[in-house]
Amino acid sequence: MRRISPVLQQDGVDSDLISLIKTILAACREISFRVSQGELAGVLGSTLAENIQGETQKKLDVIANELLKEVILETGVVKAISSEEEDDTVAGNPHGKYLVTFDPLDGSSNTDINSLIGTIFSILPAKAELAAEDAGQFLQPGSAQLAAGYVLYGPSTMLALTTGKGTRLYTLDKTYGGFLLTAEQAAIPKYTAEFAINMSNQRYWQPAMQAYIADLLQGKEGPRGKNYNMRWIAAMVGDVHRVLCRGGIFAYPRDSKDPHKPDKLRLMYEANPMSFLVEQAGGMSSTGYERIMDIVPTDIHQRVAVILGSKHEVESCVAYHQR
Repeated sequence: MRRISPVLQQDGVDSDLISLIKTILAACREISFRVSQGELAGVLGSTLAENIQGETQKKLDVIANELLKEVILETGVVKAISSEEEDDTVAGNPHGKYLVTFDPLDGSSNTDINSLIGTIFSILPAKAELAAEDAGQFLQPGSAQLAAGYVLYGPSTMLALTTGKGTRLYTLDKTYGGFLLTAEQAAIPKYTAEFAINMSNQRYWQPAMQAYIADLLQGKEGPRGKNYNMRWIAAMVGDVHRVLCRGGIFAYPRDSKDPHKPDKLRLMYEANPMSFLVEQAGGMSSTGYERIMDIVPTDIHQRVAVILGSKHEVESCVAYHQR
């Protein structure tokens, strides 16, 4: 089994980018340890604070955010960072080559029940013409990403990573403290009979999504002609990992539950990096109306609808939206 550096060197990845990825993963190893200690380390439960998203922060949200922010800014190659937990971007080295965005702890509501959570990250090229303090640095489409990945804290700690030459899976070997390659190329099957969606919001969905899911639920007797199984972890990182491993479709569609927030997932911190990973594994990602990685952000905390996974199933769902 190979370590990360030789694999990325084989792909011709810049040495500074390799070093940055390894630094991010060093922070994730520490987060993995804190997560594994749970109540023993006093890291479970909520704080009294809310983040920019209006969500009550878990203690681990804060810990993970500070760990990542500190180590990334110390690299010297990062011009600025943007975190889901921060109101604004944070400047780094004015001459840095890269930008990093991250969701420090996706699915943090699962921490208190010992369920799946993870860290999602994305790396973009810095814009030389803009100051490090300028949030406009980050207003780039997902197609500009140089690398993206997530670390899943589960029974084993796993990494999914892409630099644009396929999506590979690694597993943390705790005997020496590094990630080892365990799947040379993730390949999402084109067809599937599994879907992941929060059914409790069904009454708020747009008619297109309501019609699509209604047809899936009719099974063999319905227009899709086969039985589907539903899976839902309530952490995007866990649901997308299942898609990468065995196929399926994951959706968090637009809804009318809160008119001020019709979309749930963040474009920069969740939708773009996951879309990059899924597309590099042969899958597809869309809002229902356009490719997610073609969207040019207008705000660092912009939200979008997300439909991703097995190509044929995503195409079928998109067709309902285009009718």
